[in-house]
Amino acid sequence: MNTLPLIAPLAALLVLAACDSRPDGTTVGQKVDQTVASAKDAAADVRQTAKQGLDGAAQATQEKSDQVAKKVGDAAITASVNAGLAKDPELSALRINVDTRNGQVSLYGSAPTEGAKQRAQQIAMNEKGVTGVDNQLAVEKR
Repeated sequence: MNTLPLIAPLAALLVLAACDSRPDGTTVGQKVDQTVASAKDAAADVRQTAKQGLDGAAQATQEKSDQVAKKVGDAAITASVNAGLAKDPELSALRINVDTRNGQVSLYGSAPTEGAKQRAQQIAMNEKGVTGVDNQLAVEKR
């Protein structure tokens, strides 16, 4: 039996096996698989980091938007209360300072009577968005 035809393919397999292995015992295919897995993990980490960054930016934007909306809402409440006070004949000629923070209205100044003071408070309470009224109006002594 001639073994020469069997030795040539066996030698070729040994050469290929030698080329396909690394000093640490891993094959080129295993290294490629590890590299692909590492790249997938890195891409997943980048996606997660980007998502967290976008979520944080969205939350910060929402918080700023809420702050602006509160300020605009407070300014609108103050303007409406001032307009309501101007419509009342007893209160319109008086200088009543109106301050609004987070829907809480504060009234400062003076009112000619206790009834006028209470009307000023009711005018403020009737405005949309008002959560409370701190009526600091002093009743004028005659």
